[in-house]
Amino acid sequence: MIFYGLISVLIFTPLPYGSVEPWSQAVFECAIFALAFLWCIHTILNGSWSPGELRLFFPLIALAVLATWQSLSWSQSDIAGVRVVNGLSADGFESWIFALRLLALTIAGVIAVRFTRNSLRLTILVSAIIFIAITSAVFGIVRLTMQHTDGFLLSSLHTGGGFSQFINKNHFAFIVEPAMGLLIAMTLLRRDAGQRRLFYVSAIILLWAALVMSRSRGGVLAVTAEMIVAALMFVYSGKSRRTVENNWTRRARTVAVTAITVAAILVIITTTMIWLGGDQLSTGVETATTEITSDASDAHEGARRRDIWRATMRMARAHPIAGAGFGGYWAEIPVYHDASGVLTPQQAHNDYLELLASGGVIGAALFVWFAVALIQQCRHAAQAFNGLQRVIAFGSIIGIFGVALHSLVEFGLHITANALAFVMLLSLLSLNNLNQRPAPQAHRTAAFN
Repeated sequence: MIFYGLISVLIFTPLPYGSVEPWSQAVFECAIFALAFLWCIHTILNGSWSPGELRLFFPLIALAVLATWQSLSWSQSDIAGVRVVNGLSADGFESWIFALRLLALTIAGVIAVRFTRNSLRLTILVSAIIFIAITSAVFGIVRLTMQHTDGFLLSSLHTGGGFSQFINKNHFAFIVEPAMGLLIAMTLLRRDAGQRRLFYVSAIILLWAALVMSRSRGGVLAVTAEMIVAALMFVYSGKSRRTVENNWTRRARTVAVTAITVAAILVIITTTMIWLGGDQLSTGVETATTEITSDASDAHEGARRRDIWRATMRMARAHPIAGAGFGGYWAEIPVYHDASGVLTPQQAHNDYLELLASGGVIGAALFVWFAVALIQQCRHAAQAFNGLQRVIAFGSIIGIFGVALHSLVEFGLHITANALAFVMLLSLLSLNNLNQRPAPQAHRTAAFN
């Protein structure tokens, strides 16, 4: 019940705009906390906790604690009839909401680690991540071609705005990048894929076509980078296989098939980029330089990323230790945003800068802790996992890299559904070894000794 309940939450969370409205976020959090309650009952009945390797989730828990601390107020005052609350956060209530949401996401990841205990459940979890991406891509394509009035199934989906069920077109890319990482890894690295490789390639083509049609420049760049990382991993995997495989004919055939697959994917990617993206995507790429150039805008709106990033750095320097509060960015940034005031940024369009401004040095230290733990866990997964689980671990690494790269220019992880998919990638890396047999090289060494 707990595992399949988590799968249901994973599938249904993206439906209402990616769960960005307060009611949908509340439903998500209540569902996760209910699963956590069932887990407590299961632990009492089973007499065993055994959550598995959680090094990736400890920094997230610490970040939730920091946000909770920021939400507290130490004094209140009445100025001109207005109650003023003094605290670390510019918006204490939003910091508390951020802490709750982050705690729910962390619990979801820990539940996935605890209850994904066999290959069948691993396959179901991976299939769910891919399923929601494919479903969103199909809906996005259908909406793009058929919507002529506002309110296409969902009332807030306006004509010409956003893509798929997302209000912001760039947020769609964040649901695609985890799935693309898994699909690319299974296409290139899974030696027993057989005819399933045709399904993987078809899904990659569909997701890429939808991504190009969404005209998300950051998403296209992130997925392209994922392909490069996957190619490097394939080379690394090939070197590893040569140490344990002496059948040159079989290896040559595998390399040839994989090379043909890579070439076909690259050709299809280039073709769809030109055919589906057209002038709109190329124009978007050309105008991307205006986001970071120093040319002044006549309207002085300060809406370019360069202006927002500069204001965010001022905000970070003004709150160096504990930041201005997670969730309080929107309330504090107007003080440092040198513009006409027509447009006020609600996010930094760079999650790393926003983390620094919202959490200060403490938040940056927690991020470094997370990054170090992630590198260690990636190394452990590459060395300890075998078979399909090892391939999925590589796919998770590829997906994490794509999301991390895209987060340099966007805030897609603020969307609950995207953050949940990202946390599931962390869970896939943190699983215990489902195949208890030692890796081939380790087995040969043990036999030799």
